[in-house]
Amino acid sequence: MSGQMDHLDQLENRSVHILREAYANFKSLGMLWSIGKDSTVLLWLARKAFFGHVPIPLIHIDTAFKIPEMIEYRDRLALEWNLTMIYGQNRQALEEKRTYPDGAVDRIACCKALKTDALKHTLSGEWPRYRLNHTKKVYELDRNTEPFTGVIVGVRADEEGSRSKERYFSPRSTQSQWDVGDQPPEFWNQFKTEFAPGTHLRIHPLLDWTELNIWEYIRREEIPTVSLYYNQGSGKRFRSLGCYPCTQSVESEAHNVDDIILELQTGKFANIAERSGRAQDKEGGGGLETLRRDGYM
Repeated sequence: MSGQMDHLDQLENRSVHILREAYANFKSLGMLWSIGKDSTVLLWLARKAFFGHVPIPLIHIDTAFKIPEMIEYRDRLALEWNLTMIYGQNRQALEEKRTYPDGAVDRIACCKALKTDALKHTLSGEWPRYRLNHTKKVYELDRNTEPFTGVIVGVRADEEGSRSKERYFSPRSTQSQWDVGDQPPEFWNQFKTEFAPGTHLRIHPLLDWTELNIWEYIRREEIPTVSLYYNQGSGKRFRSLGCYPCTQSVESEAHNVDDIILELQTGKFANIAERSGRAQDKEGGGGLETLRRDGYM
């Protein structure tokens, strides 16, 4: 057990170090919070890195097709943990019903419109942002339209093929585009933190974590997670959370964190990719890498 704890401590220390490096070196930072387990662990680590206070605004890209419980959980924690909570969305695509659930486009085009385009234009400040007013407990139009020049993201290298090509500090073009072949080397915890003006940066403090590490850390730290991750009597649960039309539940008897850890260590999910229930990953082969080169999470 102590070896596992040592390993979790090492992962935690590195992530906290990267979060502090990012905050010290870059202005106008935001942190993406998808409300899933990974970005919630990232949020927990940020609270540790900055002694209970998160000095970085949290950004959620709301596709309007998230499971309602996810949004309730987001706002409950945002109020409880006193987070600067911002959301953005592609209102035009939603109003014009140019979405996959409306039957207008395929899944990849829907992801591009509701996630990639919404993310890019929310980060740039070109599209409206909505900020949580903690006193009134409602979202209001954010008057601050300054661009975010860097974003902290909870992606993990083991999650899916294109994510294994990332760096901790990963430069993007001003259009958020990712040149997979042109990545700065990172050796012995030496991170490149100086980039040309106009470079948009993605920062990945969880890159070395595995799905199992995430759940072990959730257990150790008693981090609150969305109950959709657990079987609540239906014989099913969600392993990865996304938009409800494109995310399938998996058959599982895991009722709690301990059960999930067992499933990942020796049980039915020991050798099955985590995002196997995410339909957009399967479309057109390499669909997610295509999306990510264009600025997707």
